[in-house]
Amino acid sequence: MHYVTVEGLTKSYGVKPLFRNISFHIEEGDKIALVALNGTGKSTLLKIILGKEAPDEGKVWIHKDVTVVMLEQQSNFDPAKSVIENIFDHDNPTLNAIKEYELLTEEGHEPDVEKLTAAFARMDELNAWHFDAKVKQILGKLNIHHLDQPVGSLSGGQQKRVALAKVLIDIGFEHKHVLLIMDEPTNHLDVGMIEWLENYLDQERVTLLLVTHDRYFLDSVCNEIMELDQEQLFVYKGDYENYLERKASREEMDRSSVEKARNTYRKELEWMRKQPKARTTKSKARQDAFYEVKEKASTRIADQQLELNVKMTRLGGKILELKKVYKAYGDLKILKGFDYTFKKGDRIGVVGKNGVGKSTFLNMLLGTEQPDSGKINVGETIVFGNYSQTGLVVKEDMRVIEFVKNIAENFPLADGTKVSAAQFLELFLFPAEKQYTYISKLSGGEKRRLHLLSILFRNPNFLVLDEPTNDLDLPTLSILENFLLEYQGCVIIVSHDRYFMDKLVEHLFVFEGDGVVRDYPGNYTQYREWQKEEDKRKTEEKKEAKAEAIQAPAATPTEGAGARKMTFKEKREFENLEKEMESLEEEKKAIEAKLAGGTLPYEEMEPLTHRIGEVIQLLDEKGMRWLELSELNG
Repeated sequence: MHYVTVEGLTKSYGVKPLFRNISFHIEEGDKIALVALNGTGKSTLLKIILGKEAPDEGKVWIHKDVTVVMLEQQSNFDPAKSVIENIFDHDNPTLNAIKEYELLTEEGHEPDVEKLTAAFARMDELNAWHFDAKVKQILGKLNIHHLDQPVGSLSGGQQKRVALAKVLIDIGFEHKHVLLIMDEPTNHLDVGMIEWLENYLDQERVTLLLVTHDRYFLDSVCNEIMELDQEQLFVYKGDYENYLERKASREEMDRSSVEKARNTYRKELEWMRKQPKARTTKSKARQDAFYEVKEKASTRIADQQLELNVKMTRLGGKILELKKVYKAYGDLKILKGFDYTFKKGDRIGVVGKNGVGKSTFLNMLLGTEQPDSGKINVGETIVFGNYSQTGLVVKEDMRVIEFVKNIAENFPLADGTKVSAAQFLELFLFPAEKQYTYISKLSGGEKRRLHLLSILFRNPNFLVLDEPTNDLDLPTLSILENFLLEYQGCVIIVSHDRYFMDKLVEHLFVFEGDGVVRDYPGNYTQYREWQKEEDKRKTEEKKEAKAEAIQAPAATPTEGAGARKMTFKEKREFENLEKEMESLEEEKKAIEAKLAGGTLPYEEMEPLTHRIGEVIQLLDEKGMRWLELSELNG
């Protein structure tokens, strides 16, 4: 089914065109990633598709049966309303029934029995149990609890997860034909949540238009990439690797084409200068062609590879040492006797679930938070570069070039030469015309890029990067990665971007919770493979132990001595065992019958599934004991 047609779309802000005459189609089942440099029109294009902005030229057609649902960067929640009220904001009988049921059964609440009975009846009447199970899965996987608290009391990251949950619930409930538009969905998710979301979107078989910087997520979810570049749209079928290969090939052809245009332009310019002002028909046609060639020759082929041999501030012998460091907030243990001595060139990734203390750990390294006990010794030559999630802070609005020049006029290189502030801005994809833009006029991603640039421009020798990839576009990420690969100082990174981590880090600090930090030698993918093998090994060990317990021969009481008879106490136990096993068998059959009926609500099914496992284990244990006693009974 044909979902969306975009034809001849053009949009400009002021004199600067974002894109010109672009066209594309979205078919049912497509999973498309939209990539571009920040500030070149990604968000604007999404708003035009949603009908929130009008194009200068062109049109957008959306099939009348298609519902468009979008996850935006900024959620529009009512801060006074509760989490569940914001999630279930549709006046629909099924959603209302689920909302009422979820609030009544939330952990820590003692429900009104009459209201709960009525809620059960309403769920049965509307056949809402299956959808409720999906809602529970989404809320659980995104770690959304305490549904009655106001959204305004949540952190920005928690609100982003609530917004994601709302969108996923909406597409599960909406009509059959849904186009889901997602703008940076993996921001504020931990790695486990990201991996779950990948699988969920794949299983739901949803039609998707996605803006993301997470290349593993993009590779896992999408089968097509659209790129906005130089005001044009380029479409690449296939995965991220195929996109990189075809983009490189296109840029090589563009370089060749531009070089030819420049040669032609030089010849035509010489001819134009010799022309009299009167224009014949023949010369007019040639002059018109000249302006077309001039535009082609003036095309800037952005070289997005940053190759700087940085003159880093000298690192002394002593860098950073942590000895028996303890840190906790109430019951939350962050570090429990942590030891580590940093070495020159260390590239360390910090991973773990949200809320385990990763940012607190970075703050302790920087000295902005103190440990409860233990020592953190910082070398005298250390110059920290701290890229935090708080973003760029400026006292007053100023132009981009002024902001950088206030830090320094030049950036020193290892060979003794210098790069000017303007040249450094060019290398970080701020062309000359953009350098005189006021910071307040930059897009969110451009501000993040400027923040990153300003930290690197200060020439630190120990970089602390807290979620550096959030809101950065793929070209900027490529620049940052290339810079860090050549960087000779220490780098410690907290990031949920697995591709970024795999490319840069050499070992991990894995925050496992309860103050335990595992120092793992390798990158994130290697750690996940090891973790899967460990989980598999533990599962196999449990199975083997259980099998051995079942198959182990009953103890032979006649070994080494004459056969003995059961005591009175053992006879009573033997008789009771038979009755207990009979009762357990009946309970097992009853549970199996209920589960096989297929009409049980999810809330009843879960405890029954748990109970039948307990019953089977009890039957195994009592059966073993019965065999032992029956040997004595002769």
